[in-house]
Amino acid sequence: MFVDFSSRPPSLQLDGPASHLSNYRRVYEGTERQVTHGGVSEDPLAAYLATYERLNARHVVLKARDLRSTFGVRISNEDVAAFCRQHGERYIGFAGVDPHRGELAVEELETAVRELGLRGLNVQGFEHKLAIDDPLLFPLYRKCVELNVPVNIHCGTNFSTQVSMMFGHPAALDRVMVALPELRVCASPPGWPWVQELLAVAWRHPNVWIGTVAVRPKLLATPHSGYEPLLQYGRTILKKRMIFGSAFPMMPVEKALAEFDSLALPDSVREDWRCNNALEFLGM
Repeated sequence: MFVDFSSRPPSLQLDGPASHLSNYRRVYEGTERQVTHGGVSEDPLAAYLATYERLNARHVVLKARDLRSTFGVRISNEDVAAFCRQHGERYIGFAGVDPHRGELAVEELETAVRELGLRGLNVQGFEHKLAIDDPLLFPLYRKCVELNVPVNIHCGTNFSTQVSMMFGHPAALDRVMVALPELRVCASPPGWPWVQELLAVAWRHPNVWIGTVAVRPKLLATPHSGYEPLLQYGRTILKKRMIFGSAFPMMPVEKALAEFDSLALPDSVREDWRCNNALEFLGM
């Protein structure tokens, strides 16, 4: 059993051309090709649902995104909530709102949680052209504390050549946690090339988890990859705060799990990364 903290069904696509992500297709070409050409089903959604059924997923986290002010596209809260309602309790939705909309964004977050049943907030700062500690984000963070829901925050570099990579620097997350220690945060992807800095933030702040999302798990055991400290700290002092995510369709779910299961982790720690830590982060 496992929780996949990052997955996007074939039926939940950005509602317009995502030109700012074109360089991602180059970076992830190899693993995305395995998803595109690796199956025989004529129905991608049916294959997607069957994969999680076959692998006995406990939960799968789906994330809305609202980039109307910056790139003119979104995956709406309503669509994510409808998918979760239709396909059952296995699927958990996180809201996406546009921080540039100010108080309207805060109201949309509250509606998404209280009325649509979404379970957290997704902040992809580079897509909003905002650093993690930008003042526009703090009303949303405070609303998450009020609603007692967690937030997923993009941390580390991004591969969009239209925005700065510095929007994801983990030092900004440290400043957020100093101001709002009650906020529950999963930093994902896991901080590269500032992995050590993110580990320091998580060590300092007990409400920070790290999601190994959008990175091949085998890189955590690959010398000189820059990801190796995640494995060292993730099986010792931070073993209760590491969360697995496949980032499908960037990588096939089964391949991500197979690479993760090959890592040198004690069985109890492996189960924490696979499932238990995510359940605690989600308040479940």
